[in-house]
Amino acid sequence: MTRGIALILWAAALFLPAAAHAADPRLVPDVSSRAIDIQYSFTGEELLLFGAILYPGQRLPDDRADIVVVLKGPVRPIILREKRRVAGIWVNASSIRLRTSPGFYAIGSSRPIDKLVDERTAAIFELGLANLSMSPSGFSEAKKLERFEAGLTDLYRRSGLFVENPSAVEITEGVLYRARIPVPARVPVGTYRAETYLISRGRVLAVASRDVQIRKAGFERFVALAAQRHGFLYGLSAVLLSLVLGYGASAIFRRR
Repeated sequence: MTRGIALILWAAALFLPAAAHAADPRLVPDVSSRAIDIQYSFTGEELLLFGAILYPGQRLPDDRADIVVVLKGPVRPIILREKRRVAGIWVNASSIRLRTSPGFYAIGSSRPIDKLVDERTAAIFELGLANLSMSPSGFSEAKKLERFEAGLTDLYRRSGLFVENPSAVEITEGVLYRARIPVPARVPVGTYRAETYLISRGRVLAVASRDVQIRKAGFERFVALAAQRHGFLYGLSAVLLSLVLGYGASAIFRRR
């Protein structure tokens, strides 16, 4: 009898987590464009992130659920240098290397992040500019790292490469959501990740993502590929073109 009860409890312990997981809602996300082409006339674009929330049994919960969307990429190493004025001359005083710095990061939400999750959860999922993990290389003082990261964030904010909008997500009828993310003209090329988080009661219930390619097209793509695959010939052509243009400009001015 006791052994039978123990087996039932053991089976219930295995089943309950699976049932609870099955009861969690799911996200069905999409983006307005899976690829953005950068040409000479590219002045920026607005990417639409949208989708639906699928609740078990199609029953909406009593508690309000929130949505957070993130567009991030490409992750790359970067070296930051700090300049100081010494004897009237600006020189490099110190530097730091970040191994996983995103070239672009935009986050939008239905409410401010600090109203949705605690600091620990925000740090785990890297929700918000203050929670980006850039993996500094080597030992670095906390104050120094904080100063460099703050400088990088401020620089990228002013360039439109770091964006934070706590009211970008619109939720309709509790199941449909949409958010517009501005993509600036100076955005780096590469593979981007469009992530969607469903949050309720301070807990992330579901996460889904889609890939977005930002690439050069037309003549810009030809030049970029030439520089990558034929570096020597590309450099030689650039020097010859500069000489020809310089000689042509000087000849025009001499005639005047």
